[in-house]
Amino acid sequence: MAKAQDDKFPGFPRSLLEKNLAGKLIGHKLYYFPEIGSTNDEAFRLGQEGAPEGTVVIADSQIKGRGRMQRIWHSPAGSNIYTSLILRPHLKAAVAPQISLVAGVAVAETLTQYCPDKIELKWPNDVLVNGKKICGILAQMKTAAEEVDFVVVGIGINVNIGKNQFPADISDIATSLSLETGKEISRQDLIINLYENFAKWYKKLLQNGFAAIKEKWLKMAPMIGQNVQIMFLNEKVIGEAVDLDDDGSLIILTAKNEKLNISAGDATILKENN
Repeated sequence: MAKAQDDKFPGFPRSLLEKNLAGKLIGHKLYYFPEIGSTNDEAFRLGQEGAPEGTVVIADSQIKGRGRMQRIWHSPAGSNIYTSLILRPHLKAAVAPQISLVAGVAVAETLTQYCPDKIELKWPNDVLVNGKKICGILAQMKTAAEEVDFVVVGIGINVNIGKNQFPADISDIATSLSLETGKEISRQDLIINLYENFAKWYKKLLQNGFAAIKEKWLKMAPMIGQNVQIMFLNEKVIGEAVDLDDDGSLIILTAKNEKLNISAGDATILKENN
């Protein structure tokens, strides 16, 4: 188990964060780490120990940061946001993927303040700026019978990382806020805004259902109405992305006019010559 840093945390002054987040739904309880294996792993452990809803884990760097499908998430120190949130929604496990879409909408709304009209959502849980990935989201769930026990939502945002700091294999497809805006961004301000926006959309989900989240997500997802290819393990599905189902799956209309609900995979918009 990693040991939390209690005195000084690079880029995230503890006292200021605690003052701004005291009494808030998200962030009222914080765990800080200058370095950790994975914020999601630590949050999941805390969730199993009974940590309350809204508990967050923040790290300055991750040794074993990961995205979906066990991909590595590049996690250098002093540059970005790596955080995981513990939620305990009263939801059926079958609709828990809605939480990932809530996170996507919350991140997109937060980043729009820095890059107006440039933020897009890519199913199932990537956030893009000018077509390049700036944020990844990884949700993990523990169930109790058919109900959700808790959900851990991991969010990684590229904030002040430079282009030459990205691994060569992703340098052309990834970006950061500083690269897009031409200036250094306060990680402290960004994470406070992120938690506030997440709380707002999460409350909407619990109080009013998925409709508002779905509407907002669809408005920010350019793949809807486009021909897409979905890759999952060794399977490939091609069709038009027509809608988002209430369980968070992507609805595809195939060339045979069949509607398929896709619950996992990597989606890519196909160019016309494909």
